[in-house]
Amino acid sequence: MKYIDEYRDKRIAQNILQKINIISKKKVNLMEVCGTHTVAIFRNDIKKILPTNINLISGPGCPVCVTPVSHIDEIISLSRKEDFIITTFGDMIRIPGSTSTLEKEKTNSADIRIVYSTLDALKIAQNNPSQEVIFMGVGFETTSPTIASAILKAQEGKINNFSVLSVAKIMPPVMKALLESKEVNIDGFICPGHVSAIIGSQPFNFIAAQYGVPCVICGFEPLDILEGIYMLINQIENDKAEVEIQYKRVVKPEGNRIALERINEVFKVVDSNWRGIGNIHHSGLEIKDKYNQHNARRFKVEIEETKETRGCRCGEVLRGIIIPPECPLFGEICTPEDPQGACMVSSEGTCAAYYKYSRGRPCVCP
Repeated sequence: MKYIDEYRDKRIAQNILQKINIISKKKVNLMEVCGTHTVAIFRNDIKKILPTNINLISGPGCPVCVTPVSHIDEIISLSRKEDFIITTFGDMIRIPGSTSTLEKEKTNSADIRIVYSTLDALKIAQNNPSQEVIFMGVGFETTSPTIASAILKAQEGKINNFSVLSVAKIMPPVMKALLESKEVNIDGFICPGHVSAIIGSQPFNFIAAQYGVPCVICGFEPLDILEGIYMLINQIENDKAEVEIQYKRVVKPEGNRIALERINEVFKVVDSNWRGIGNIHHSGLEIKDKYNQHNARRFKVEIEETKETRGCRCGEVLRGIIIPPECPLFGEICTPEDPQGACMVSSEGTCAAYYKYSRGRPCVCP
């Protein structure tokens, strides 16, 4: 804990904050694109202690939240098949599809099981050889290597009843899409630490080079985020646009070679649909044909025309256009106990974080 405590030191936080106040002159919008950053910023009241000219915006950093209704409907249809076991992470069972959720399907006798890793799902397949076991592969580049490893193990061990419904996403393309949409003026990106631990800093270089938008890869402790903000403001005030790594204790420019090799072995890059954003070129990962035995999309299902929850503005929250209280459902019809949209379901969702922390909590920062 002592190592972590160093990144929560109030005295150091005060010094960084003072440095931010000294150099910060321009009015700027900084966007974080990581759900863990979103929660850390809210939990530590970082928005409240920054100068008023610095505006922090939450982007599409929650993998559960950006999973579109069509993919939820797809897994729900698979759950209704006889002798099928659906495995997924806990948050996914409450994400609304067009007319149902996995949670509701479970009460209607579908075999839905919450797992904590893809290897848990693989064990379920080994223990139930007469049933098809499908894992819903949600996540960004952080979870993709573990999904790839499970598929490789299944292939190696001839566990032919194990499949993955891949809805995995890639982060840099959605950042590009946000910049090109020009719906929100983004002056700098707080880049995701977990994703960058896998892919490194190099895939973000085009954002600085082509769009002139500074990027800083940050860790998740209060001092990490404050230092990252200082680094971004320093670039902006000096009219620079570079990709810097604040989270050097974890992230290397080249990323994690072994993890990247596994992703490239199992997956191919495809266009992908994002909730509230739409189809983004080369932003998803699909299982390669040579591993089709473990691709759940080999099971054909009929999906009715998808529809969003009426009145839900989750898409605009994900794009940083509005903050949660601007949605008419927030805090009234839509709560963590009865979520109407994906952003309220996941603990990393902007709406859930806003609901939990916006009323004020003791701050570990000054």
